[in-house]
Amino acid sequence: MNRLISNYETISSCISRAAARSGRSEGSVRLVAVTKRTPDVWARGLVAMGQLDLGENYPQELWKKAETLADLPEIRWHAIGHMQTNKLKRTLPLLTMMHAVDSLDLLVSVGKLMPTATRLERVCLQVNMSGEASKHGWDQDSILNDAEPIADAINRFGIPVTGLMTMAALGTDAESARPAFAGLRQTAEKLAARMGHPLPDLSMGMSGDFESAIEEGATFVRVGSLLFEGLAEA
Repeated sequence: MNRLISNYETISSCISRAAARSGRSEGSVRLVAVTKRTPDVWARGLVAMGQLDLGENYPQELWKKAETLADLPEIRWHAIGHMQTNKLKRTLPLLTMMHAVDSLDLLVSVGKLMPTATRLERVCLQVNMSGEASKHGWDQDSILNDAEPIADAINRFGIPVTGLMTMAALGTDAESARPAFAGLRQTAEKLAARMGHPLPDLSMGMSGDFESAIEEGATFVRVGSLLFEGLAEA
């Protein structure tokens, strides 16, 4: 696990420096280690280092890992990918955070299952800042137009919506992705003002661009490939 430790320490240092450049503390940014399609032993290694926030893109993989790692109840599971409504019932009770609620219908479905979501602390609404057809989520205008029904759903069901999430466009680098991150921050400020509901969380930035995302206000960064770079399955 020496390589995993080295990668983790390098990423943690990058997060700390990026936070400092944006005038914030390291503690204002949380790393979500994206463990999709990786061996369970790597997740165990991360937990042993104190990295408790683990993210999965696919519900079935999350179910399997949560079962295999049930002896580590301190893990905080994050669902970071598109969620089909028929996967919610089994997934929500496992989650600490859901990053990618990408429609009003899905938000309402989450709300109806809130009594089962006993660990859920945070929910982010996904905004498609790149405008790519392959990505899910509201666009910037539609999420602002939906401010009232979003607020109604939050209040009616007690959904802990705390922020917004996005992914940069395919093919961008840390600098060319920056406008999308700045745009998400601005959209969150506008939406919060319209709803009268604070949205302090910004889930944005992955392996290739998380430092610029932090500089633009990210509070959660989702890093996978960089974390496991150079590791080989036994």
